[in-house]
Amino acid sequence: MSAGAQAPGSTQVHGGRIVAKRLAANGVSKLFTLSGGHLFSIYDGCREEGIDLVDVRHEQAAAFAAEGWAKATRTPGVCALTAGPGVTNGMSAMASALMNSSPMVVLGGRAPAMRWGQGSLQEIDHVPFVAPVTKLARTAGATADIAGLVDEALAAALEAPGGPAFVDFPLDQVFMEGEAPDEGAATLPDPASLPAAPDVAEAAEQLRSAERPAIMAGTGLYWGHGEVALRRLCEELRIPVFLNGLARGCVPADHECFFSRARGTALKGADVALVIGVPMDFRLGFGGSFGDDTQIVVIGSAEPGKPHPRQPAAELYGGIAATLDALREEAAGGPDRSGWLSSLREAENEKRAAERDDLADSRSPLHPMRVYAELQKVIDRDTIVIGDGGDFVSYAGRVMETYEPGCWMDPGPYGCLGSGPGYAIAAAVARPDRRTLLLLGDGAFGFSGLEFDTMVRHGLPVVAVMGNNGIWALEKHPMEFLYGYSVAAELQPELRYDRVVEDLGGHGELVRQPDELAPALERAFASGKPALVNVLTDPDVAYPRKANLA
Repeated sequence: MSAGAQAPGSTQVHGGRIVAKRLAANGVSKLFTLSGGHLFSIYDGCREEGIDLVDVRHEQAAAFAAEGWAKATRTPGVCALTAGPGVTNGMSAMASALMNSSPMVVLGGRAPAMRWGQGSLQEIDHVPFVAPVTKLARTAGATADIAGLVDEALAAALEAPGGPAFVDFPLDQVFMEGEAPDEGAATLPDPASLPAAPDVAEAAEQLRSAERPAIMAGTGLYWGHGEVALRRLCEELRIPVFLNGLARGCVPADHECFFSRARGTALKGADVALVIGVPMDFRLGFGGSFGDDTQIVVIGSAEPGKPHPRQPAAELYGGIAATLDALREEAAGGPDRSGWLSSLREAENEKRAAERDDLADSRSPLHPMRVYAELQKVIDRDTIVIGDGGDFVSYAGRVMETYEPGCWMDPGPYGCLGSGPGYAIAAAVARPDRRTLLLLGDGAFGFSGLEFDTMVRHGLPVVAVMGNNGIWALEKHPMEFLYGYSVAAELQPELRYDRVVEDLGGHGELVRQPDELAPALERAFASGKPALVNVLTDPDVAYPRKANLA
């Protein structure tokens, strides 16, 4: 009998209780939501089953919080969105989770089946338009189907590559009673236990003979629990490592094999490159970031659904941790790579030295780099840093150091502004023993700024630092370069977003001068409240964008 099957003679409970029972049986402890009548029975079930409700101010935040929970814990995040506009409001987060391979389950309300087609409130068939941004999209056809569908959604979310799964529940079906489901957990996929790719010999031979190997690892490494195996591999085979996305922190920033600034030099100069858990998309120049003669070995948890922009020399699909361990064992005994590592460290140090003037810049309004120089002094190694913005967060991605897995979150390749507060809410709920730092642009604040009310109500002491330059900088500067003018790129200068947060019950700080920043940060962290440090930054500073978007 499956975990979701109904045992003979079991008690009768309503459909919302069945949903909650299956969530609880599979380890779900939080449900992110915004109140809606279609969801009342699910709320009642969660109350009975001990699942905490974290209610927000906009459904997009609930859905981003579910993804944030997944990013913070590597377990499925779950949100519940009311019918119609509640579900459509969560679709950007679903698309983001799909592109980030984030395991999350979205529970949707739905107009009653018994009156379908007669014009009930918020009646719309979600499945056809949700399906393209999810791995699974289903509607419960009967109360008896609910338990199995919840288990199926959790399994789909976790099966490699992970992603969002969606199930909606007609109002009548979820309020009706059915037999209580079995209490046992379902058998769900475990990305950490997947076996190694079937044949690593050819790739191992290429790696063994490489004189200038390099590793480029991304979000899939994190989902595959590959950080320990990666560290063993780079240490024993003496291979430089570069990280992006959720892989940041999987090798600490102060590790001897970790590099960041020398990425262009290393990838262009590598004779063999292991590309682990990251697509060759715009962030890697569609494969052009590597040298013409670089032999690329792609390693992932599952075959991609589309061809690679550049043909790899080898492809290894299976458990990422197990595959890296197998490669390490079979590729042992290669040439001395100390000279390669030394040359990259020299390039790394040279580029870091070139940043010193910006990091110490004394201008007012501030240079974004000065903000991060001060921030790096006050955060802990395990602080969870979340980026939500354009140019301001681009600078953070360049210079902020990450030391542990799960301590860096950004929107990923979908690039959706407004994700940050949801991520921060989830991180603070999931990891109350750690500091949560949210990096915000003033533009990004407009998408989800009222979620500071959510943080206040739930007692989540998230500290946000805003780079406030009064413009859409990543659009304004390129448009002026191309056309000599810009449009739709201006915001109100020096707007007091800190006062908005204060009025919502949080702590606010305004920073105009560099010497005001460190004391403001200390007061914000000491306040014990959700806080916003509103830093006025120089609108004339243009981020030196290198990636081609298409």
